[in-house]
Amino acid sequence: MEQEFEDIDSSGRWQNLYNEIRNQASEYPYKVAKLPMNRNLNRYRDVSPFDHSRVKLENSENDYINASLVMMEEAQRAYILSQGPLRNTCGHFWLMIWEQCSKAVLMLNRIIEKGSEKCAQYWPTSEGHPMSFTDTGFVVRLLSEEDQSYYTIRVLQLQNTMTGESREIYHFHYTTWPDFGVPESPASFLNFLFKVRESGSLGAEQGPAVVHCSAGIGRSGTLALVDTCLVLMDRRKNPSSVDIQKVLLDMREYRMGLIQTPDQLRFSYMAVIEGAKLTLLECSAAQQIVIPRDGVEADLPPPPPPPRPHLNDNRPNGQPGPCAEPEATSEEPLSAEPQSAGEPESQDPDTADSSGHVRKRHREERIASTSQKVQQMKQRLSDSERKRDKWLYWRPILLNVGAGAAVAVGLLVVWMYAQ
Repeated sequence: MEQEFEDIDSSGRWQNLYNEIRNQASEYPYKVAKLPMNRNLNRYRDVSPFDHSRVKLENSENDYINASLVMMEEAQRAYILSQGPLRNTCGHFWLMIWEQCSKAVLMLNRIIEKGSEKCAQYWPTSEGHPMSFTDTGFVVRLLSEEDQSYYTIRVLQLQNTMTGESREIYHFHYTTWPDFGVPESPASFLNFLFKVRESGSLGAEQGPAVVHCSAGIGRSGTLALVDTCLVLMDRRKNPSSVDIQKVLLDMREYRMGLIQTPDQLRFSYMAVIEGAKLTLLECSAAQQIVIPRDGVEADLPPPPPPPRPHLNDNRPNGQPGPCAEPEATSEEPLSAEPQSAGEPESQDPDTADSSGHVRKRHREERIASTSQKVQQMKQRLSDSERKRDKWLYWRPILLNVGAGAAVAVGLLVVWMYAQ
């Protein structure tokens, strides 16, 4: 895949490749979206859900909402790709989340972009001021908010006023992704995606996560494409077997226009390549365990896998979590065969202990080395993000200094001319 990326990049064929994908994409009917009663429920006239894959509201007089269910069977992933809610569809949006038992909303845009409203304010901004949606019977409360440099994680409470039942919903808000553009580098995007994964919101045991930007096709399509490709790589154990173009065409069977620009297609390749490297290194660090040749190390458990931070692990949506199987591999030795009956019992215990400690030390050194490589990869991924943050900090200062210097020079020139 890296070679494919380099070939396309060096020859400047991203526009041609994007055009090929757009021409190969299938077109399906979207008659319901064009009904007169639904015209004011669409943010854009040229972005409509296909009839066969649109999400249907169950407890509403009108079952229409501009959202599509994207099913990627092999990856066991399901996403609801939606437009940013309009002011008159926020209640429909929360009704959909409730009915589909979604655990998370992934928002990839800002409310206002380039001076235009790209999405309605559909969640409360302070803990003491809930939002009520009387048309569908829901109240939304802000329970907590965690701000990062380029994304925000909120925990919201969604209450059904008709039944009195409440659920907790994650709201992952990516705040630095420009419309029709791409993030500065794959670093922040991958960190955001892995944070979403750690919450369990994308798992098959949950309802489909709701992913939206403004139209629900560009940035939303990019995230779903990268996540699906990384899952397929992990499942197949063969990264070269994943064809990004084919995966994108498969996803376009469910919603039109996914990936809006050649730059977004190029960025998707970059993110998949970097994400695959990081995933493979983490797996290597977790699995690199030396199997003892005899029973000397039978009582020595392997070290635990590298720790991963987790969000609140409550399982909302009223869905029972899967039964937790005992993790024998983290408590029991990987190989602990009983000692052979014919083995001499007069073995020197000091020699055995010494040999066991040496093997244990070598094993720990190898695992530590691999873990260090993982951290180095993560460090490289975040370098560009830190540089961007520094630039955002210094830019207004430098602009003010430059403006002041220009004014001073101008005054000096005027004074000299006056003399």
